[in-house]
Amino acid sequence: MKPKAVHKGARVAVIAPASSANMQRIDQGVAALQAHGFEVVLGEHARGKEPPYFAGTTAERLADLHAAFADPSIEAIFTTRGGYGSNYLLEDLDLDLIQANPKPLVSYSDLTALQTWILDKTGLPAFHGPLVAGDWSRDGGVHEASLDAALGGGIVEAGAAEGLRILKPGRAEGMVYGGCLSILTAALGTAFAPQTEGKLLFLEDVAAKPYQIDRMLRQMVLAGKLDGVTGFVFGEMLECASPGTSPDLLEQVILRVLDWFDGPIAIGLRSGHVSHGNVTLPLGIRAELNLEDEPVLRYLEPAVQG
Repeated sequence: MKPKAVHKGARVAVIAPASSANMQRIDQGVAALQAHGFEVVLGEHARGKEPPYFAGTTAERLADLHAAFADPSIEAIFTTRGGYGSNYLLEDLDLDLIQANPKPLVSYSDLTALQTWILDKTGLPAFHGPLVAGDWSRDGGVHEASLDAALGGGIVEAGAAEGLRILKPGRAEGMVYGGCLSILTAALGTAFAPQTEGKLLFLEDVAAKPYQIDRMLRQMVLAGKLDGVTGFVFGEMLECASPGTSPDLLEQVILRVLDWFDGPIAIGLRSGHVSHGNVTLPLGIRAELNLEDEPVLRYLEPAVQG
């Protein structure tokens, strides 16, 4: 269920479904969105603060999300930040409302919980892309070409220039799926567990030590969530290192934990928690991962219609 294409001049909402964000960074991010050509509408609680760390009560944050989907003048939804708190919204999320008003939800980190659940239950693609008070608030934080392609009906492609590197060569196709690894594993054993099986799986995280990545991947294996996966693409994995250890320890860990996997494995793609140039990846859309020569992840169809 593809949403309509979103072009420059579109009216977009900025909401805060999880943690509160720094006010100055919200202002900077909104200004950057406007400079990119969007008309920005702030959700009622986008600047809110609710102890101990939320942007509002669960009801307030959920109401802002529902309002953004329900408003016919809003063409896309961005979020201030992740942090923590999206899982509080899952139980009362109005999937019928969202399915009746499909539009891109651009986010990552803690919002992986919402994005994968909405995708799994409605078929609405998710857009793993820049945060307003994070990436949009700093110079060079957004990879604008991939965002414009993802929202505007182009073909998203990411390669070496976007950080992609080969860990294990090969070629694979499949529906791109995934997000923040720690959020995906936190949902295991719940009614909201991600449906990763059989997908072209994108996994990323930040400041997780290699042994923690090892533990989460093993949890996914033991839960059967890597069954039938066609290929793996890991993110930049920013600060996922242990002091005093080999700089390629994480890569060694990934290859060891996935030593049973016959398909291609890539790492380094700058989407999500990244140092700069956050690439927007549509989730729920088919793509090809080619690691036989120059590494490239190329989508096989647009993520939007019209």
